[in-house]
Amino acid sequence: MSGRQRFNVAGTTLAGFLLTALAFAVATSSQADDDPQDGQPPDAEIRVLKGDGHGQMMQRYLFAELDRASGRRDKAFKERTARVAIDAHHADLRRRFVDAIGGLTPRTPLNAQVTGTVRRDGFVVEKILFESRPNHHVTAALFLPESSARPDAEDSKRRIPGVLIPCGHAELAKADPKYQRAAALLALNGMAALVFDPIDQGERMQLIDGAGNYEFWGTKGHLTVGIGCILLGSNTAEFMIHDGMRAIDYLQSRPEIDPERIGCMGNSGGGTQTAYLAALDDRIKAAAPSCYITSFPRLLKSRGGQDSEQTIYAQLAWGMDHADYLTMRVPTPQLVCAATGDFFDIRGTWDSFRQAKRLYSRLGHAERIAIVEHDGPHGYAKPLREASARWMARWLLGEDRAIVEPEIEVLTPEEIQVTARGQVMLLAGERSVYDLNDERLARLEKARGEFDAGRVRALAGIRRLRLLTQGDGMRHLAFERDGLTLRPRTFATEKGIQLPMLTTFPGPSDLKVIRAPGSPAEDATRVLFVHQDGKSADLEAIRRIYQSGHDVMAVDLRGTGETLQKNGFFYARRFGSDGLDVIMAYLLGKSYVGMRAEDILVCAQELNRRRDGAMQPVRLVAHGHVTVPALHAAAVEPQLFTEVELHGGLVSWAKLIEQRVSYRQLVNHVHGALAHYDLPDLVAAIRAAGVKVTIHGATDALGQPL
Repeated sequence: MSGRQRFNVAGTTLAGFLLTALAFAVATSSQADDDPQDGQPPDAEIRVLKGDGHGQMMQRYLFAELDRASGRRDKAFKERTARVAIDAHHADLRRRFVDAIGGLTPRTPLNAQVTGTVRRDGFVVEKILFESRPNHHVTAALFLPESSARPDAEDSKRRIPGVLIPCGHAELAKADPKYQRAAALLALNGMAALVFDPIDQGERMQLIDGAGNYEFWGTKGHLTVGIGCILLGSNTAEFMIHDGMRAIDYLQSRPEIDPERIGCMGNSGGGTQTAYLAALDDRIKAAAPSCYITSFPRLLKSRGGQDSEQTIYAQLAWGMDHADYLTMRVPTPQLVCAATGDFFDIRGTWDSFRQAKRLYSRLGHAERIAIVEHDGPHGYAKPLREASARWMARWLLGEDRAIVEPEIEVLTPEEIQVTARGQVMLLAGERSVYDLNDERLARLEKARGEFDAGRVRALAGIRRLRLLTQGDGMRHLAFERDGLTLRPRTFATEKGIQLPMLTTFPGPSDLKVIRAPGSPAEDATRVLFVHQDGKSADLEAIRRIYQSGHDVMAVDLRGTGETLQKNGFFYARRFGSDGLDVIMAYLLGKSYVGMRAEDILVCAQELNRRRDGAMQPVRLVAHGHVTVPALHAAAVEPQLFTEVELHGGLVSWAKLIEQRVSYRQLVNHVHGALAHYDLPDLVAAIRAAGVKVTIHGATDALGQPL
């Protein structure tokens, strides 16, 4: 098995079966993105579950949740036919969306400046620098028709439409030829176009050294800041949406641009921004999102969830899909630009378009939504640029005519560069998005009230004990290893979730269990052992606990050990091998922290039942990143525990914000938690409840010991 030997003890005769267990070291240092060991099971994982495919358990569970959420949404759409109900629904979606991204930031002076001008045949490019927030700059390029002269303030008849072009995930951003060609095509057809750099692209890399060098850009950059945003109750999308709205402010400030004729068109990640801005900003009068619109059921079951800004907390739980971006401002004209071979599933594109078309038709505006499908792969291909320009001309100029893109001499990266040194973070006093997150954290900490376990329960999504399923599973034949008697077992904590475990105390059988000297009494403490790498990651630690006189239940919490999603990497290994499942759960309004805390609580209840029917608290031992759900479980139900022992766990979420870069922390988010509590607050609350807490080898956000 390519050097990764696995032992299956499920339903087999184990007499004479020699088991070996190799302790798997906890990852306590930053690892390279190509580290082959990241997210892998121990070399000698003890298997309890029958068959194969258990690494897909969480995916199957979440797909079932997705199907239920989609079914509820589709049913509500069919029943919602009255205009008053449709308007109320869209208002509710907008409110929820804005709340999920942390609210919209108040606007401040733009302090805009033109840093240079470049002329081409038929159009002029002005290089623009403005502040979307104080000392937080946006670099952009304004493409103007060559014939456009700045009219007087009163000369509104000579004003032209302005179109915003947010960039997709291109490292060069506004300097990328495809975005320059889209902007130039608009300028050649009598419209102005403003193309701007998103964060972590172009001249707006957010983590750089003094020479302007950077490691993270695009998706890795967006996700790196996005992990902190989640904890703060915001989203990477808020930075992009705010920048886009400020870019519209700039367009409207130009005397040659008609502030009442504003459009928006963009591709891929720029299509995402276009969809969001068109849904939220009433100033946009026509939109053309390209190579983005699909449906979440199609997307999540094919490619999986996408970048941080494309994933809004709990939107599937409250019934928001891609089609809603198209309909939230009906009857605003919307053109869906698509590619047949796109990784944004074309079937989902047509599903969403058809639903949006039905709603536009219900309200008498069928002509205001259309689709164009290019027979090619993902990308801002020439036919999609032409279709978008024609759509803008139709609705902003009142001219429905064919537009053909000629040969265009684009600017070199040096020609279109806005800042003197090529990066905004090299400007004096510049604030990055990480600085903005620092400031948000400081405000939240200052406003934080008294600790409230009920709030912890609500944010993490931990149900009360009486609502948790306590279904029994299968027991298997026990086996002995170096004086340690282990009984494999499975345990169902809810429908679709089977937890494999190993126990060192006898169940109801006639097996004679060999105990170490000093066998514990009936009322001795029982230990619940959870490890980030699964139940068999450190058998030596379990043996030491058992030989000290305690029975042990070692459990694979969902998504660990045998049920680890081994090929669900989300853009980079540093985000964890289960990143795709974690993001799907996030869209559904679920946190792995909460779900794993429930697993711990169900197992603790099972473990602390004595044979005489009495209850006794258990000692909870957690290793690695599962210390976070362990803390949550003990904080909301402290009566189940006598002690909580943490090994190698994150010291605080605030440390994650402070450090910027993290390792394997995506799985341990709780949306908006830092507005109400941090991990040390959980420790203090557990201790205040009379439960002992011991911490060994606390780590920073990179897994480095403190």
